[in-house]
Amino acid sequence: MLRRQARLRREYIYRKTIEDRDKSIQEKKDQLRQAITENKPIPSQLQHEAVALQKTLNWEDEGAEGLTTSADDEYRWAGVEDPKILITTARDPSQKLRMFAQEMKLIFPNSQRINRGSYTLGKLMEAARANAITDCVMLHECRGVPAGMVISHLPHGPTAFFTLSKPILRHDIPDVGTMSEAFPHLIFKNFTSKTGLRVKDILRYLFPVPKEDSRRVMTFANEDDFISFRHHTYKTEDREMVLSEVGPRFEMKLFKIVRGTVDKLPTADTEWVLKPYMNTSRKRKFLSLE
Repeated sequence: MLRRQARLRREYIYRKTIEDRDKSIQEKKDQLRQAITENKPIPSQLQHEAVALQKTLNWEDEGAEGLTTSADDEYRWAGVEDPKILITTARDPSQKLRMFAQEMKLIFPNSQRINRGSYTLGKLMEAARANAITDCVMLHECRGVPAGMVISHLPHGPTAFFTLSKPILRHDIPDVGTMSEAFPHLIFKNFTSKTGLRVKDILRYLFPVPKEDSRRVMTFANEDDFISFRHHTYKTEDREMVLSEVGPRFEMKLFKIVRGTVDKLPTADTEWVLKPYMNTSRKRKFLSLE
């Protein structure tokens, strides 16, 4: 079993490497083709290999549709089979983190929460794979306040790291509505960049496909790279739509995406990482193009 998992992971990493290499070459070809078509100077970084790239352009066409990528391998059964979510915490969690984990279990359909206990990451992920778990959600805290969330997709990744801020549990929301267990409709706002679309896929594939008559809505709204999560139910009264917040609510901020599971971090490649100390970081938005 361990040898099979190691072989599958090597094959996955190899496909990912080949895909990244081909994508880099294709981007250079597109830049060269655009420069030739618009009769503009060839970019300086392409001048030393422009002739070699030009020789290959004449033999290319639009290509066949429906080609699979490593992303397709990661979420190949999305929408066909319902995800199975494992929710756990850091060791020795506080009472507030336990309550937060219980409410997160209500957020994700088909999820189960387990106590971390003495489980190591390796043993935890091994047990998750053996039980056909599709995603593992790990919650962390700082001084008794939920402060971090790690979403690791099985069996090979990716793994996304988020910081949490301003968490408000259900019992802290005045006039909180009842909790529905129907599969929710999802609303994603302002996820338009490449990284934003990647984060959108990581989040939306945690939820199964809802029925049309479901009255449960979950919103992920991106504003300046902070993702606001809100959970509502709605009903119609006197021909007017009435929203009721059922909680919990919190803010998320992405700081890292790794091409691997959480137990393979030392050997996994980093797909994206936040660099807040760069001079231009305050001016840039990573999850949206606006």
